[in-house]
Amino acid sequence: MSKKYSIIDVRTPAEFMGGHVADSINIPLQELPNRLEELKSLPQPFVLCCASGGRSGQATAYLQSLGLDCTNGGSWLDVNNKYRD
Repeated sequence: MSKKYSIIDVRTPAEFMGGHVADSINIPLQELPNRLEELKSLPQPFVLCCASGGRSGQATAYLQSLGLDCTNGGSWLDVNNKYRD
């Protein structure tokens, strides 16, 4: 089964290791500009998440400004509940 979206967690690797949405990809907020090619190879839209929605909001605005299809999912816990299979 192929997913029709990608969940991108923009928290730090340490935060991500403490818990995350299954099958999500950890790309810390500050690394986004250097990992655009990797992002563009993933299925869109992107659902971005972090601890509370602040960093994922910044990431969403940045990626949308580049023309990528994404939405701010807010807290990874909220995303985990909403996008659980």
